Amino acid sequence: MNLTVMMIITMIISTILITIGFWLPINIPDAEKLSPYECGFDPLGSARLPFSIRFFLVAILFLLFDLEIALLLPTLWATQIIPMSMLIWSTTILLLLTLGLVYEWMQGGLEWAAM
Repeated sequence: MNLTVMMIITMIISTILITIGFWLPINIPDAEKLSPYECGFDPLGSARLPFSIRFFLVAILFLLFDLEIALLLPTLWATQIIPMSMLIWSTTILLLLTLGLVYEWMQGGLEWAAM
């Protein structure tokens, strides 16, 4: 297929999908949907409520190991010429993450009851 034909087909399909997505949903706003906060917190209450540090610890650990996957997956495709380079980079990333985890563990940062 010609590149021009493919671009025209892509633009037509995109336009149709955008139009359907814009006109198809029925939007019935109510007081709860129009409120600025939909995260479970009372928007009219105090903004100075204590928040558990455990939540932040779990969230940071999740992001850290999620980032690990994001860094390890592309190394296979990024280093197709030298496979040993992929092994060295992947091992380095995993070693740094493991050392950080051991350090946090030794410092007591992962103790759930101590917080």
